[in-house]
Amino acid sequence: MRMARRDFLGGAAVLLLSGCGGSPGSSLAAVGGGSTPAPTPTPTPTASVGSPSSKTFTPEAYGAVGDGRTNDTAAFAAMSAAVNAAGGGTIVLKATTYVVGAHVADSTGAYAYGPAIIMTFDGCTKPLTITGNGACLRCADGLRFGTFDPLTGAATQHAMPYTGTGELASPYQGMIIAKNCTAKVSISDVELDGNIQKLLIGGQYGDTGWQIPAYGLQLVNNSGGEDIVGVHAHHQPVDGVLIDAPATRTTQTQLEQVNSEYNVRQGCSVVGGSNFSFSNCKFNHTGKAGMVSAPGAGVDIESENSPVRNLTFSGCEFSDNSGPGLVADSGDSQGASFDTCRFIGTTCWAAWPRKPNFQFSDCTFVGAICNTYGDSDASKAAQFTGCTFEDDAALSPTGQVYCDGSPIADLSSNVNVLFDECTFKLIGNLVLPWSTGAIYKNVAMSQTSQKQAYPRGTYLGTNRIDANVDLADSKINGNVTLNGVLLARTA
Repeated sequence: MRMARRDFLGGAAVLLLSGCGGSPGSSLAAVGGGSTPAPTPTPTPTASVGSPSSKTFTPEAYGAVGDGRTNDTAAFAAMSAAVNAAGGGTIVLKATTYVVGAHVADSTGAYAYGPAIIMTFDGCTKPLTITGNGACLRCADGLRFGTFDPLTGAATQHAMPYTGTGELASPYQGMIIAKNCTAKVSISDVELDGNIQKLLIGGQYGDTGWQIPAYGLQLVNNSGGEDIVGVHAHHQPVDGVLIDAPATRTTQTQLEQVNSEYNVRQGCSVVGGSNFSFSNCKFNHTGKAGMVSAPGAGVDIESENSPVRNLTFSGCEFSDNSGPGLVADSGDSQGASFDTCRFIGTTCWAAWPRKPNFQFSDCTFVGAICNTYGDSDASKAAQFTGCTFEDDAALSPTGQVYCDGSPIADLSSNVNVLFDECTFKLIGNLVLPWSTGAIYKNVAMSQTSQKQAYPRGTYLGTNRIDANVDLADSKINGNVTLNGVLLARTA
C-alpha cells in the first residue's frame, strides 16, 4: 500500500504554512545555501485598497511588483494574512506574471529548505473569491525541491522508501491553498506555473518518487462549496490540483475548463469527500516534463481521509500521461460517471477504473484499458454505454498507442462489466477484449490484426464481430454475426 499522498510530513510543516498572523518578513527568512531571490519589502497598505473594511485585496497593495522578475512572495503572504484576518474577501490580480516561491527557516527540523507561504487561506467564514484576470504565478528559478544536505546544499540520495527529516526542500506547499472554509470559495482565470524545469532537483522522498508537498491548487476540508474556472496548473513538482472535501458536506465542488498538465505526480488527486463535478477539463501529460512520481495519472481517485463519492466528468480529456489517464484503485471510492470524455493512453493505460459504480457514456478510448471493476451485482460493475474503443495512431497526440499487440480491454475474469451500444474499431496491432464474464449488448467489433482475441461472455441484442476470435463458453442470448455467419444461440 502506498503511504498517504497528502501528508508525509505530519504536523512538521504546520508552523510554516499558516496564513494568519506573524510578520511576513520573518516568515520569509531565506536559509543558507539556496539561491532564493530576495522577497519584496512589505509596505503598509493604504486604507482604501486591500484593507479589511473594503473586503477587496490586491497583492500590489502589499508591495507586489508583478514584473516577471521581482519575487513577490512576501506581498502575497501579507495579503493572505489580511484576508484571513477579515474572514474572507475578494482578491483581484492583474494580467501579469508574479514570481513567487522562496525557502524559509524551519524550526521543526523537517526541512533544510522550508516552503514559503504564497496564498494560503484558512477558515474563511465569508466568501473567498480570487479573480485572476489571466495572471500567472510562476515559481522562481533556482529554488530547491527534493532532499538536500542542509550544510552544503548538495542533493542527497537515499534508498527508497525514505521518510527521514532534516533534508527536505520545497519552494511552497501550494501556490493557492484554501482550507477549512465554511463559505463559498471561487477561483477563476489564473495560471499556476511550477517551473520544475528551472528548479534544483534533489533526492527522492516518500514511498516512491518525490512525495513532498508542492501543489498548484489545494482545496482541503472546505464545506461551503467551491467553483474553480479557467485555472491552468502545470509543471508542478507534485499535483496540479488536490481536492479533499469533508465527508458529510452537502455542497458541490465544480471545476470547469481546468487544464492541469505536465505535472510530476498527478493532474488531479481526489482523496476524500463527495459531490465533485468536472466539465471541459484536461488532465494531460503527467510525468512528461522530465520528472515523474507514481502513479503519474491524469486523475487519481483515491480515498485517504474519507470515502469518495459522487463524481461527474463531462467533456474532459485524459491524454498522454505516464500513468493511467484515470486510475481508481485504492481506498473507499465509488460512484463516478463520465460523459463524452476522451481517454488516450500513449505509454500507459487509458483508464484503470477498479472501483464500484463507474459509468462511461459516449466516451472515446484510444489505447488499452484494464482493471475494470466487475461484481456479481451487475449494478456495481463498470458500465460502458455508446463508447468507442480505437487504436488509431492518428488519434494519439504522440502517434503512440498503448499497448501494442494486447487486448484493447483486459477484463480478466471480472464479471458483469457491460458494453452496451459500443464500437470496437481496431486498425492497428491491438486486439478485441480479453474477457470471460463480460456482457456485450448491441456491439460492433472489428480488428485488422490476425492475432486471436477472446471477447467471451454473454451476448445480448444484435452484435457483429469481424475478427479472429474465440468465443468458447460464451452465452449467445442474442444475435451474433461472426465474420458474416449468424451464430446459433445457446440454451
